[in-house]
Amino acid sequence: MGSHTVWDCKYHLIWVTKYRYAMLGGDVGERCRELLRETARAHEMVVHAGSINRDHVHMLVSIPPHLSVSRAPEGTQFT
Repeated sequence: MGSHTVWDCKYHLIWVTKYRYAMLGGDVGERCRELLRETARAHEMVVHAGSINRDHVHMLVSIPPHLSVSRAPEGTQFT
């Protein structure tokens, strides 16, 4: 990108647990939060807001233009 270029690409990402099982509470939710933050930093994404509920996760992130929007969440998904 050029030196006179400004970007502001924000996306609202949502992940849902399989069968909407309520498994993200307590220690699992805290570990999930840590992993999402680490992965976002590693891919130069900025987390503006986030919420981890018992059966889903919301994140508002800025994704750099050099990272494809369709590929960015792949780095933060867990199987």
